[in-house]
Amino acid sequence: MKLKLIFAWLFTGLSVFAVEPQLTECIPRGGLPNFFAKLEHGDTVRICYLGGSITAQEGWRPKTLGWFQQQYPKANVSEINAAIPGTGSDLGAFRLQHDSLDHKPDLIFVEFAVNDGNMPPERIYRSMEGIVRQAWRDNPSTDICFVYTIAGVMLDDLKQEKLPRAYAAMEKVADHYEIPSIKMGLEVARLERAGKLVFTAAKPKTDAEKADLAGKIIFSPDSIHPYTDSGHQLYLDAVERSVALIKPIGEAVPHKLLEPLTLDNWEDAKLIPLDSAKLSDGWRKLDPETNTLAKNFTNRLPGLWEANHPGDSIEFKFKGTEADIYDVLGPDCGQVIVTLDNQKPIIRPRFDAYSTYYRLSFLNIGSNLLNTVHSVKIEIDSNQPDKANILSQRKEKIDDPKRFDDRAWYAGALMLVGDLVD
Repeated sequence: MKLKLIFAWLFTGLSVFAVEPQLTECIPRGGLPNFFAKLEHGDTVRICYLGGSITAQEGWRPKTLGWFQQQYPKANVSEINAAIPGTGSDLGAFRLQHDSLDHKPDLIFVEFAVNDGNMPPERIYRSMEGIVRQAWRDNPSTDICFVYTIAGVMLDDLKQEKLPRAYAAMEKVADHYEIPSIKMGLEVARLERAGKLVFTAAKPKTDAEKADLAGKIIFSPDSIHPYTDSGHQLYLDAVERSVALIKPIGEAVPHKLLEPLTLDNWEDAKLIPLDSAKLSDGWRKLDPETNTLAKNFTNRLPGLWEANHPGDSIEFKFKGTEADIYDVLGPDCGQVIVTLDNQKPIIRPRFDAYSTYYRLSFLNIGSNLLNTVHSVKIEIDSNQPDKANILSQRKEKIDDPKRFDDRAWYAGALMLVGDLVD
C-alpha cells in the first residue's frame, strides 16, 4: 500500500512520518471490462465463485448472482459454484482447472482471505498468482476479482484501519496484475466500531434479548459465517457499491500475462489421477453409481480410492517443488506414514476435530522443495489416532463406535507443482 507522507517541523528539525491512508472498500484497478461488456450486450455470462465455506453458504454468492441477474435481465447470467468449506487458495490453485476453468467462467470471484488467515504470505503469493496465471493462460478474456471476507482477529485489524495479513498478501498480487479487490469486511468493522453491529451473537429470542440488541445488526453466530439476512446482506451491499466504481474502468481486451511476481508461483499446479502412482494391492476405486461417498464428491474429485489395511501404500517420484494428495477426511479414517526422499518418516492423521462427517481436504507431502527429483511413499499406519481426544477439541463425541472403528484412507488425486517421473 502506498504511504502518505506527513511532514512536521519539530524543535529539533524536520521529521518525516509515514502514515497509512484510510482503507478503501474497493480498489478498481483495471476493472472487469470483459465481464461488463458481455452483460451489456446481453450475452450468456458465467460467474465463478471460488472460495471456502463463507462462499459455499446460501449467502453472498446467490445474493450477488441474483443482483446481477436483476440488473442485466437481457443477459443469461448463471453461476459456477466452486466453493469448498475449510479450504484455502493453496488447494484452490490445484483444483482451479477442474472446478472453474473447465466450465468457461467470464468472471471469477476469489474468496480465500479467511481460510488463508494463518498461511505464510509467501505461500499465498504462490497460490493466488498461480490462480491468476492459470486463468489467463486458459482464457485471457476471463476477468478476476478478489473479495475479502472477515473473521475473528481480522475484525480488530480492520477497526484500526489496518490490513489483515492475508489481505495484504493478496493485495500484492492484485496490484501486480491490476485485479480489482473488494474488502467486504471493512464496513462490518466500521459498523461494529460505531456500536451499530454485534459481530458475534445468537439471534435474540426473549424480549430482554431483543431489547438489548434493538437497532443493531447481528453479523454472525460464530465470528466466521455470517447470517444470511444480515451479515451476507452487508457483503452484497459492499459488492453493489464496488460495482459502481469498477464498471467504468478499462476496455474489453484480453489480459496480458506479465512477468511473474514470484518465480515459484503455482501456474503449473495440477491434479493427476491417483492411479498414475504405484498403488499397493489393497486399494480399490469406488464407483459413484454404487458408493455414496464417491457419489457425494464426484463433482470435485477425478476419482475416489479407498484403502484401509496397515501397510497399504502409494509410491511415486516427481520433479517439482510441491506435492500433496487430494483426499477425504471422515469418521472411519486413520493415519498415514509419509516418507519424502530420505527424510525421517512422519505420521499424519487423516482425522481431525471436524471428522464427525466426511469432507474434502489434502495431505501435504512437501512444500517449497528444490526443483529436483523426489521420491514419495505413504502407507497406512497400524495405529489409529486418538479420535476421542481429537473430537473433544470441539466438544464432539464418538456417537457410534462402529462409525469410527477403522483405519481407512480415501484419496482422490495427486497434487503436483511439477511432473511425475518414472
